[in-house]
Amino acid sequence: MALVVFLRGVNVGGHRTFRPSILARKLSDYDVVNVGAAGTFVVRKPGSRATFRAELLRKLPFEAEVVLCDGRDLLRLETEHPFGAEPSRPDVVRFVSILSKAGRVPITLPPSGKWLLRVIASKDRFVFGVYRRHMKTIGYLGRIDKLVGVPVTTRNWNTIVAIVRILKGQGKKGG
Repeated sequence: MALVVFLRGVNVGGHRTFRPSILARKLSDYDVVNVGAAGTFVVRKPGSRATFRAELLRKLPFEAEVVLCDGRDLLRLETEHPFGAEPSRPDVVRFVSILSKAGRVPITLPPSGKWLLRVIASKDRFVFGVYRRHMKTIGYLGRIDKLVGVPVTTRNWNTIVAIVRILKGQGKKGG
């Protein structure tokens, strides 16, 4: 089964920048597909998880926290419809935070007043939430790992949907 790689804190604010498409080409023996600029990859031929992880870390131009998930876990997320059938409002963004291991889950930030970030569900190592498009939201997203007690990396729900398409063979064709 394919692996999905989430790199934490790369290509953000000019720190730990690199070209994910070049990294994917360097890992072509594993049939790696780059998904966007945030350090997200689908690995269609991972072989041994430990061997792939070591090779990935060797090819990265800096140290980074790596979260690996089985592709089937993301396929399952799509079928469970964590956000329901209602479309999202234009000022609200759906997101998924992937925990490096199980942790506790916050509810709403800020804790009082108008919410900017709200966790709506969690399952295993995945936390589902929504945030409002607001300048302060990035700060709240950055606090999720402190609140859940383990490092997390967050992706827009649209990225998860793109990963699922690739896993189903409907997205970017690999080498």
